[in-house]
Amino acid sequence: MPQFRFRRSLVLLLSIAASLSASAQSPHTLNFASGKSITLSLPAQLDINIAASGLPRVRFFAVSPDGRIFVTSMYNLADNKRGAVYILDDWNAQTHTFTRITHYLDHLRNPNNVAFYSDPATRVSWIYVPLTDKLVRYKYAAGDNAPSSQPETLIKFPDYGLDYKYGGWHLTRTVEIAQVGGTTRVFVAAGSSCNYCQEREVLRAAVVSMDPDGKNLKLVAQGLRNAVDLRFISALEGGSLFATNMGDDHLGDKLPEDTFFKLEPGASAAPNYGWPACYFADGMPVRDTTPLPAIDNPRAIKGMSAATSKPHASESVYGRQPGMAASGTNLAAGGGHASAPDPNAALGRAPAPLSSCVHVPAAYTTFAAHSSPLGFEYFTTADPILRESFLASLHGASHPDIGTGYRVVRFTPQDRKPRDFITGFLTFKHGKPLVHGRPCGILRTGPDSFLLSDDYNGLVYSIYSR
Repeated sequence: MPQFRFRRSLVLLLSIAASLSASAQSPHTLNFASGKSITLSLPAQLDINIAASGLPRVRFFAVSPDGRIFVTSMYNLADNKRGAVYILDDWNAQTHTFTRITHYLDHLRNPNNVAFYSDPATRVSWIYVPLTDKLVRYKYAAGDNAPSSQPETLIKFPDYGLDYKYGGWHLTRTVEIAQVGGTTRVFVAAGSSCNYCQEREVLRAAVVSMDPDGKNLKLVAQGLRNAVDLRFISALEGGSLFATNMGDDHLGDKLPEDTFFKLEPGASAAPNYGWPACYFADGMPVRDTTPLPAIDNPRAIKGMSAATSKPHASESVYGRQPGMAASGTNLAAGGGHASAPDPNAALGRAPAPLSSCVHVPAAYTTFAAHSSPLGFEYFTTADPILRESFLASLHGASHPDIGTGYRVVRFTPQDRKPRDFITGFLTFKHGKPLVHGRPCGILRTGPDSFLLSDDYNGLVYSIYSR
């Protein structure tokens, strides 16, 4: 027992030492697109280059069975069918750039990410593409520069909601494929239809799993307001499924904390992670006493109190939102749209709001309110600089004057305290916030190297050891 305690203490000390050694930041100014530039600060042991540019609202990465890097583009902030999937080709190791970008798929409705699966029985590979209204898959063969089949629809999602500029309707769906208990399962996360309401459809604010062909659907999680990234980390605890998650927007600038959860895909019943009834503060679930909009009243709006409705100095990055501070964002489910049949009613009904937060699962870690955590990655114990660490992209508050997010943070399974790793996406000049970029997806490419997308500038950064 003393030897075990010594080893555990040594691991913790090494982790802290690594965090301290990485804290010395070095600025790098990167030029792109007609004289524009961005200055990012990162640990002194690392360097950074722009690996690709001109990718409108570039999002998340995936590696194909033949080792090519795919990345998604949602085009802009609106609900649209102009999204695309690209292949980043011809890597130049000297310049840390991709010299060719191949347009693989287009005319897609908000593709947030893609995932690949190779069936060991049929030896057929597939690329899975989650869209706002459905999950589709195409056959994939090594070297393909376009799909080699027509899409198969595996599941449909409810797709009506608030106008996106009001921040309530979540357009993205995220797919992850992993072996759990010896069985391959496809996981898909879907966000809520509102900021704070009781949902009508079972797969709002939820994660569902299925077989690779779409059969044997099972609810994995509920009460996740907006789980934008979903990833299975095989190197932790024999394999664990994690998700980033965003909190509500009606409790002011300091609450609630955004969260990072370890999910329980093998649970007999889907755990409820709290939303809308519970939010996180100081790392703990707290009951939200704000009256919920009536589910059958499409015009129900809960006005914000004076404490939470102060006007922001900065315009939202989603565009002008006149009247929103005064009226609040708590519309009924779907923003009052006519109720349509739930395409997933066979899975049951949306859960009633929790009456207590006692059984809400603990958060693995939390982030400052409105940080908007998106992509994340885990680096193993063999990595020299990022040893046994998570990196998470904090996309940033929609009102930049709040000041949270706009950075990449690092934390370990031992201390779970997010610390700044890459900064410079947001600065202040004379008290006014200046948005320079917004970090999004992360893909590990080596022991101490990774790609990072910036969906504000349409850039992909390459970060690597000197």
